[in-house]
Amino acid sequence: MNSYVALLHSIVLGQGRRVVMADLRAMAEQLGYAAPRTLVATGNLVFEAPETPPAEIEARLESAFGATFGRHVDIVVRSGGDWLRLAAGNPFATAAEEDPTHVHVRVMRAPLPRAVLDDLRAYCSNGERVEIIGGDLWVDFQGQASASKLLGALTAKRLGIGTVRNWNTVRRLGAMLVP
Repeated sequence: MNSYVALLHSIVLGQGRRVVMADLRAMAEQLGYAAPRTLVATGNLVFEAPETPPAEIEARLESAFGATFGRHVDIVVRSGGDWLRLAAGNPFATAAEEDPTHVHVRVMRAPLPRAVLDDLRAYCSNGERVEIIGGDLWVDFQGQASASKLLGALTAKRLGIGTVRNWNTVRRLGAMLVP
């Protein structure tokens, strides 16, 4: 069995309705995934499964999510090893240790081209830094992400399917993978 991390882009089902993590774990179990566990109530799922291409797991999870919760949600899946490599590749590790809420990664379904950086740097007005590592976009907001113009540019329309997690979440998901 291999470990996998699944990141849901949104767990909001409608006004005042959110996915309950116990229901998400139950959905994963119904798909045959073993030992599903969640991290905080924001759509982070870790589970065990036979070796399977992440794209197949994404398709199965998205289909099951739609059937279970009545709404499509983009889901990005990484193998446990790929997740640990993502975490180890943090280009802003020093800043992340100083304040983990300022460093985020947009985990992408398809790797971002480096050319995107020039476009995104035009939105950096408060000292933000951006870097692409392994096709994922790392951002050091140098402060609160909500105060940055850059945050509004990190859309699926501009970048493709992906979802943002802060350094705290990246580390904690990594810790869930280590036996």
